[in-house]
Amino acid sequence: MATNRSERMGGRGGLAGFIDNLRYHEASRQGLGLVLLLVCAWFTLPAGENRIAVGFVIAVVGQVWRIYAAGVIYKNKRLATTGAYSLVRHPLYFGNFLILAGFTLACANVVVVAVVVFFLLFYYPAAIRYEDRKLQELFGEEWQAWGTSTPAMFPTRLHWRANQEAEWNARQSLLRNGELVYTLFEIAAAVLLWYRAGA
Repeated sequence: MATNRSERMGGRGGLAGFIDNLRYHEASRQGLGLVLLLVCAWFTLPAGENRIAVGFVIAVVGQVWRIYAAGVIYKNKRLATTGAYSLVRHPLYFGNFLILAGFTLACANVVVVAVVVFFLLFYYPAAIRYEDRKLQELFGEEWQAWGTSTPAMFPTRLHWRANQEAEWNARQSLLRNGELVYTLFEIAAAVLLWYRAGA
């Protein structure tokens, strides 16, 4: 049975449709992303305090970026185009990338690296296509003017525009958009990785 997202993106049949259902399933992407942090922690290589410290710094930057970006987004109600959204269309995905990259570096297990790379390539292009189409349908010309000149996930230019649509709101970020829970989970995964590495 096709998910709403895969139907919206074309609803192919057969094996291609089955793969589409997996790729467009948001809960799977979010859940597996968190599970991968635990995989990094559990299968980390021993020692390597410097490697782990650098990885954790990258992950912290990613989560701080997510907390900032999530504090000015009001999903499906207002198009965010300034602040974090003036650099990339999907700053939360960029934050996720940094978090996974940091944990993967701290882990340093080649098999885990391959799994994380597969996860990113499998889920994120599809997620970006879906979100872009949805936002274009919701906001039309406003999205077109911003979306066609703003990179999807990785900043390619530093054309920063200060927040104009909304002030950063801690409650919006940490509670409504769930960043407090994600932060606590990441801290727990980091502690487990440090313990498993014997650092």
